[in-house]
Amino acid sequence: MAVIVKYVVVRDGKEDMIFTTKKEADAYDKMLDIAEQLHEFLQTSEIDIAADQLDDLTFFMAQHRDQIGSILKGAAPDAVKKTKASKDKVEASAAVEPEVEEPVTGEEEPADAPTGPRAAKSRAAA
Repeated sequence: MAVIVKYVVVRDGKEDMIFTTKKEADAYDKMLDIAEQLHEFLQTSEIDIAADQLDDLTFFMAQHRDQIGSILKGAAPDAVKKTKASKDKVEASAAVEPEVEEPVTGEEEPADAPTGPRAAKSRAAA
């Protein structure tokens, strides 16, 4: 018998996403906290935005908080992209652990991929 550890992010009494590592679950939970705070902040503005659009916008902004933070500090959007790309290259070259790929058949998700109603949005944004 195999023992599988899963980390579940629960919001408003519902399972939102399932992760295989605590680090991923904590990061996602933090992103949802930021999205919730942004949602509350934008609701206080005089801008008329539909509820579903506001949800999508705050989720997007929370996912890209590092880039948005750099832009708000005065960095040009192109500079933010270049910095992000070079940071990703450094992280990729610093990775020492070899990845072991298991064959994936059909439409199955990889074992470490998050699952849940927002998984499709987060994969589409990546």
